[in-house]
Amino acid sequence: MTVLHTEPLTAKTFAPFGDVLECKSEGALKINQGLCDRYHDLARLDFGGGQAGISIFHAQPRNLPYTLNLLERHPLGSQAFVPMYETSFLVIVAPDDNGLPGQPRAFLSSRGQGINFHRGIWHGVLTPLDGPGLFAVVDRIGSENNLEEFRLTKEVKIV
Repeated sequence: MTVLHTEPLTAKTFAPFGDVLECKSEGALKINQGLCDRYHDLARLDFGGGQAGISIFHAQPRNLPYTLNLLERHPLGSQAFVPMYETSFLVIVAPDDNGLPGQPRAFLSSRGQGINFHRGIWHGVLTPLDGPGLFAVVDRIGSENNLEEFRLTKEVKIV
């Protein structure tokens, strides 16, 4: 079994896989009579000819160490996960290696961060850590199959 250590989720380290959705001190637009900060256009959403859909996922909590044995990807569009309350979650991704997942990486989100996986990025399943996770999910809705799964032959332990 391979052991993989988590790393902090930052926009720079996650950039090859997608976007980090978070409030930053710079760049906010003041709206609503100056009483609200708008952090504008934070993700590269891609619906590849389908339409945008918003779903709600309610995921059971997991614990570290976590055993990774399945990766998936969405070849036709991006997929964003936005926590509906401040919770941390594990974000697992892998680069594409000739149609198969390459070496995975594991990121640990901070409370208040969400993510957007770019189209075709291999990733783990939704993995909340602090308790049950309630997430708004923005992704492609269409009649075509937009899910590929890959079962790992060698499990990865994430600590």
